Formats: sequence, C-alpha cells, structure tokens
Amino acid sequence: MALKSEFSTTCPCCDATLVIDVNLRRIVRHETPVRGDRPELSDAQRILTEAAARREAVFQESFAAEKTRGDALSKRFEEALRQANTEPITKPTRDFDLD
Repeated sequence: MALKSEFSTTCPCCDATLVIDVNLRRIVRHETPVRGDRPELSDAQRILTEAAARREAVFQESFAAEKTRGDALSKRFEEALRQANTEPITKPTRDFDLD
C-alpha cells in the first residue's frame, strides 16, 4: 500500500528497493534484494569448519614467524655492530662549524 507521497527507487550501491516519503523526507521502507550466492543453512557447519581451519593456519604461520623473529633481529644487530666496528669514528659536521 503506497501513499501518494511515497515513491520507490533502487539504491545504486546495493540494488535494494527504497521507499521514500516526500512529506517526511525519510526512507520508510527498505527491501533487500534476494542474493543468488547466499549459502544454504545445511552448509553452515562446513563453512564454519573451513573458517576455523583457515584461522588456525594463519595463527600457526604467525606463531612460526614470531618464533624466528628473535633470531632475525639478533642477526641484524650483530651485522650492524660488526659494520660499526669496522668504520672509522669521525666527528660529525655541524652547521655551526661551517660558518
């Protein structure tokens, strides 16, 4: 039942049907379109199991990267220390000294 002050239009973003009341200057109804890719309720357990496995794999990968992070940082520190020991110590030039 549409009033004379109402009109419907399609949302350009989500293709939903919007019913707008001109007098109220508001959306009075919103009807979402039926999606064809909506999963079935019978597939819910499989989808949840796959999502849990994906989360666990990402966690294990992150855990392994964090375990080796300390070794990588210590190697980088040793390399920087070795490089600092081989370079001669020089007095830095200041802008004040150039005048």
